[in-house]
Amino acid sequence: MTENLSGSSELQTGTAAETAQTAEPVQAAHAASTREHRLIKEGDLVLVWFDEDVTYLIDARPGKRVGIHCGKPLPCDDWLGKPFGTRIQCEHGFCFLLKPSLDDLMMKATRESGIIYPKDAAYLILRSGVIPGAKVLEVGTGSGSLTMALAQAVGPAGHVHTFDRRTDLPQNAVKNLTRAGLMERVTFHQRVASEPFPEKGFDVAIFDTPQPWEDVEVVKEALVGSGRLVSLTPTFNQIEKTAEALRAAGFLCVDAMELLERHILARAGKTRPVQRMIGHTEFMLFAIAPA
Repeated sequence: MTENLSGSSELQTGTAAETAQTAEPVQAAHAASTREHRLIKEGDLVLVWFDEDVTYLIDARPGKRVGIHCGKPLPCDDWLGKPFGTRIQCEHGFCFLLKPSLDDLMMKATRESGIIYPKDAAYLILRSGVIPGAKVLEVGTGSGSLTMALAQAVGPAGHVHTFDRRTDLPQNAVKNLTRAGLMERVTFHQRVASEPFPEKGFDVAIFDTPQPWEDVEVVKEALVGSGRLVSLTPTFNQIEKTAEALRAAGFLCVDAMELLERHILARAGKTRPVQRMIGHTEFMLFAIAPA
């Protein structure tokens, strides 16, 4: 019995050692990949941040020169191969080369109209249950700011079907999604109000249209049972009319809210709120589809 136990112990020790040896190359490869990810490469998006909180979102390319507000243009060639976070000396000051977040991509999106702000997008994604693998319906593509947030949230296994009334492809949205590297997760469609959707089985539907009540019945057919709906509108009369249409169609948990955003100047001995704030952007109306 003692010998068997001893042999078993040796076997376990040997297996652990072999596992550790196997793991070492994997860990080394992961570390190398992480280091490479932190270096600026050709085609990477770089957020150029100045101390005055002035920022530029730049596509780093060889030979490209970036005009700035405080001196001569900056050559992108000098950035390539440097780690994100590098400080760059300018003619009249300095800046940092930062890796942009989704918030930066949304706020720097090229626009033809107003966009959905990150404060609203983040909350509606959480509350409506837009998770990896979700199938999401968006009505009102616009400039694609919210589309970017949805595409990132659904992950590679999910998909966003975005509809707009325009007959031509929303070029701004395509440009913004391409720049963010999220185009493969999105399919564009053209559609007019009240027209049935070509697909069904959506987990979440999000409307950013002037008259969302016109689509209540067709979106009910497109959603799965217990699927979530979010309607984004700027005025009280719009959310009132939409809420009544949702209740009449049998939707559950109809609820409206608004988020206000106020920044704080955090400085030693004189911290206070900023004088201006992001007040009203959109009302968010939430509802759940019955089975």
